[in-house]
Amino acid sequence: MTALFDFSSAAVADLARADVARALAEDVGDGDLTAGLVDPTRRARALVIAREAAVVCGGPWVVAAVRQMDPQATLTWAVPEGRRCTLGQPVLEIRGSARAILTAERTALNFLQLLSAVATKTATYVEAVKGTRAQIVDTRKTLPGLRLAQKYAVRTGGGTNHRIGLYDAVLIKENHIAAAGGVTPVLKAAAEVAAQASFIEIEVETLAQLEEALAAGAKMVLLDNMDVPTLREAVRLNAGRAVLEISGGVTLERLRELAETGVDRISIGTLTKDVKATDYSMRFKEE
Repeated sequence: MTALFDFSSAAVADLARADVARALAEDVGDGDLTAGLVDPTRRARALVIAREAAVVCGGPWVVAAVRQMDPQATLTWAVPEGRRCTLGQPVLEIRGSARAILTAERTALNFLQLLSAVATKTATYVEAVKGTRAQIVDTRKTLPGLRLAQKYAVRTGGGTNHRIGLYDAVLIKENHIAAAGGVTPVLKAAAEVAAQASFIEIEVETLAQLEEALAAGAKMVLLDNMDVPTLREAVRLNAGRAVLEISGGVTLERLRELAETGVDRISIGTLTKDVKATDYSMRFKEE
């Protein structure tokens, strides 16, 4: 059940450069008119400061933004990627062309704020299920064009990636079941494309559907919007035959109770969909 994208440091750096190139093209266009007011020979030192506690995430995107404007700039991280920062703590020092830093500032902070928010929220959910078997899993409810970046942030926060997109795994939902004529025929059809998929998962809404799915050979089942007693019974009926995942109606307040039912995974769209950006600011300092 491993996603197809390679989250190695080299692959992430390539991803960050591509994301940043689009973002800078959107922001800078033909040139930064305001930064053009600054002497092109002036050097600057800037600090990025956390305005709230968070898990720092987005370093490769910050580096890409600054280096695209000034390839010789130096970036020194006081708080490494994936580590927690505190309110008021400097997390990064940048030295380079003043013009370049000013132009890169918003793009760099936008990525740092978004990805830190995702990582921080994920870490909170991961901590809530600590000691249970449940993994916290993301979904496809991501910002258009930034799915891989957000899934990287989920990993940084200690979560697990679900499928990257429609192309790398099979997730059979209610409408697929209805269109195919039922649980058993849709699973039979899925077996024909199994070699192309990193996993095949089927969503069920009742215990009867769960039993039918298991009888048809399902190895991964999504339990949709079930209450806690029903989830416990689903775990008992499953008896370890398939990976069980919870989806729908998951809140932080209910998370521990859901995890203690004994399911293997809990997928949460709000990790990437309902995100409040982490607050960072950049301040220029005297050299």
